[in-house]
Amino acid sequence: MKSWLSAVAVVAGVSLVGAGGCGNPAAGKDGRAVFELMCASCHGPDGRPPAAMIARLGVRDLTGPEFRARATNQLVEQQVREGSKNKLMPSFVGALDDAQITAVAAFVASPQFVAPR
Repeated sequence: MKSWLSAVAVVAGVSLVGAGGCGNPAAGKDGRAVFELMCASCHGPDGRPPAAMIARLGVRDLTGPEFRARATNQLVEQQVREGSKNKLMPSFVGALDDAQITAVAAFVASPQFVAPR
């Protein structure tokens, strides 16, 4: 997993320094911490991906109204578990445990995700 993320980072010109490791126990069951460690390097720290990630990889803006209108715990959890259909976003099964996947999905689907931090 880490090598795949590194390859994506090289293609996208994004640094993964400080992005955390696979299944980083420091994140525990805190959805915000899991997002910051595992998701923010592509989706941006506030859910808005850098322009380079959108242009090069089509990374989704998790704050956009079309996504927010349909974002549910189940939808986000499915995406994290299965990855994207175009396979640019990998499955995070194995990199995150079930509790971390559930926690990050609940956080991303929640109104707190788009609230000012």
